[in-house]
Amino acid sequence: MGFDAVSTISPAGDARAGEVLRLRREISRMQRRRSDLPLLPIDEALAPLLPDQGLQAGAAYTVSPSPSLVLALLSASSRRGLWCAVVGMPTLGVEAASAFGIELPRLILVPDPGDRWLAATSALAEVVPLIAVQPGGRVRDADVSRLSARLRDRGSTLLVTESEHFGAWPQSEGAIRLHDQQWEGIGEGWGLIEGSTATVTARTRHTPTGASVRVRLPGSHGAVEAIAEQAAAETITELTALPTLREGDASPPEYPLAVAG
Repeated sequence: MGFDAVSTISPAGDARAGEVLRLRREISRMQRRRSDLPLLPIDEALAPLLPDQGLQAGAAYTVSPSPSLVLALLSASSRRGLWCAVVGMPTLGVEAASAFGIELPRLILVPDPGDRWLAATSALAEVVPLIAVQPGGRVRDADVSRLSARLRDRGSTLLVTESEHFGAWPQSEGAIRLHDQQWEGIGEGWGLIEGSTATVTARTRHTPTGASVRVRLPGSHGAVEAIAEQAAAETITELTALPTLREGDASPPEYPLAVAG
């Protein structure tokens, strides 16, 4: 498995265990030593959400199950040259990752690990500084403790998406959530997706009251862009409509669709 392009591991059926072992061998070959970074960077627009303006190395965070939010939290570290990994998110698009400025040659995807999602995540934590995972089932307290110890030992940071079935991740440093996402560019049933705006909130052990920012995902240059309070208040929430069909037109004109996160 080469790392000159997006590295994708797609185990299925009985091959899952073998794929995880292969992943472990590749990780051993990479041989990353423990990270000495106290914080992993996040985009400047999101920095006010966290007390130290970055993600704590060796910690886990609960995040909304939004591809846009996951990619936004990965993008700054990726642009700084760090490896990132995504586990258990088969619908996350490579094109969308690129739109957020993520360096694809340093992105590892494990889209369908099945019940081996925890083993894959634990193996990746040996060498990958920032990992996003969508749990494939409930996890025992003992397994959470072992993974947390590995994260602390290796200095890796984990972003865990929450769900109705599994809730927030145990032993989280904090929760980062996306609200009120509004897509831009879609008209009356068809159009060009240009991006979205959303409110992102965060609460951590050190900031229980929380903080929030209004941002554009992604911005015009890939990075997340903050929206000034006045501009946010003046933003038209209704999506701009493209021209309607004239009488006698057989079908709407065709417009290319952009991949959205």
